Amino acid sequence: MRDNWLSVTAEIGGWIVVVYVFAVMAFYMVLFLVAFRKLRRESGIHTVHYEELLHSAFSPPLSVLVPAYNEERNIVDSVRSLLGMNYPGYEVIVINDGSKDGTKDRLIEEFDMFAIKHQVLWKSRKETKPVLGVYRSRKHPSLVMLDKENGGKADALNAGIHYSQYPYFVSLDGDTVLDADAFLKIMKPIVEARPGEEIIASGGSVGIANGSLIDRGHLAGEEVRLSGRPIVIMQVIEYMRGFLIGRIGLSRFNMLLIVSGAFGVFRRDWVLEAGGYEVGTIGEDMELVVRLHRLIREKKSKAKIAYIPDPVCWTEAPETMKVLKRQRVRWQRGLFESLWKHRRMVLNPRYGRIGFVAMPYFLFVELLGPVVEGIGYLIAIGGLFMGETQVFFSLLLILSMLLYGSFLSMGAVLLEEWTLGKYNRISDVTRLFVWALSETFWYRPIQTVWRLNGLIKSLSGKRHEWGEMTRKGISVQSQRKHTGG
Repeated sequence: MRDNWLSVTAEIGGWIVVVYVFAVMAFYMVLFLVAFRKLRRESGIHTVHYEELLHSAFSPPLSVLVPAYNEERNIVDSVRSLLGMNYPGYEVIVINDGSKDGTKDRLIEEFDMFAIKHQVLWKSRKETKPVLGVYRSRKHPSLVMLDKENGGKADALNAGIHYSQYPYFVSLDGDTVLDADAFLKIMKPIVEARPGEEIIASGGSVGIANGSLIDRGHLAGEEVRLSGRPIVIMQVIEYMRGFLIGRIGLSRFNMLLIVSGAFGVFRRDWVLEAGGYEVGTIGEDMELVVRLHRLIREKKSKAKIAYIPDPVCWTEAPETMKVLKRQRVRWQRGLFESLWKHRRMVLNPRYGRIGFVAMPYFLFVELLGPVVEGIGYLIAIGGLFMGETQVFFSLLLILSMLLYGSFLSMGAVLLEEWTLGKYNRISDVTRLFVWALSETFWYRPIQTVWRLNGLIKSLSGKRHEWGEMTRKGISVQSQRKHTGG
């Protein structure tokens, strides 16, 4: 009797997982087709097009915000690369967030910075930790440094926003490597907005630079190389799927809820009206974008948040399981925080497609997906030992999860090669395909466990600790160890 009950329960649970997997697959297929059309349509945009933007009178000036905490070894190269960007007008504001190393002194020495004696005061809806001093470079008048007490990345960005003088600001991580035309690319939808169309934020694809040569803050020879480490290759594939399929499709219908913290541009007045970045949250970038969507709907505005599929920046991916686990647990907790804080938007008709499609997607697929997948793995493995009928059903379940994981990832690799073609070596493309096929058998189950860990910690209310994020260093001149503020 007990065995029969277990068999029926496993079969019902299995069918739920199968239906879930195929429903998600159908949703991703729609996003895939949307992404394919957009990428094919824009594949003819080349350097000449960006040259026009470079000399356009309609390209608004930018404030580039660089939060820095203990970046002594990396900050000078980062700032140098920013000062050499192709864009008609911008300022660079480095926010030294209470660094305990020589970050401040390195900037002052290298760029001949002097203290602005008169204190600049500003009024804001969100208080920040005290700004102790403001410094300007004699060599580069557009370079400013705010020296403030430690308050974390969100607090540092808020301070930079209040000090900035231009209508749009760029938010980026201290270790982000930008293409020379990155500002032109990310501002393209804003500059080319149709009459009556308002773009209040724009984000771009983030590529993984491990394996490529980075020289003085730029991708050497604009040549992308694939790392030899399987864990890095899987993250490359994961980024392709998330950015090229997920974000392009969602942005097409103005449902994008994430503008990567590595690199994004925002309308300053909208962010200030929304209240700035939320201090004390793990995923401050997603939380801000959700709040902007909420403000758009409440104001009954037609404002949009855009996305640029062409990779505009590169970052270093974790190369050890320990660091990758810490990152993914943190991401899952940040997702939980954002959805919980704005839970009233879920299935709320007041918020249109955001409430009925985007929020449920992130809730049931991104946040709760690991729960369903975990059950699926248990049923699939257990069913292999529960008789002939259950073996057949387990194989069906395994096949569905193989389609969901590995073949979806292979589709993302194909999409990248058909449209962007960043990986030129046949050996690199071959390895991407082979490892994509293996995803269901090792990488995805590990990710499921880590994401479940993050979800459980979120529900338990356990305080998040950033821990030490050890980086190998992707610049030919950079070997560093970074601790989050």
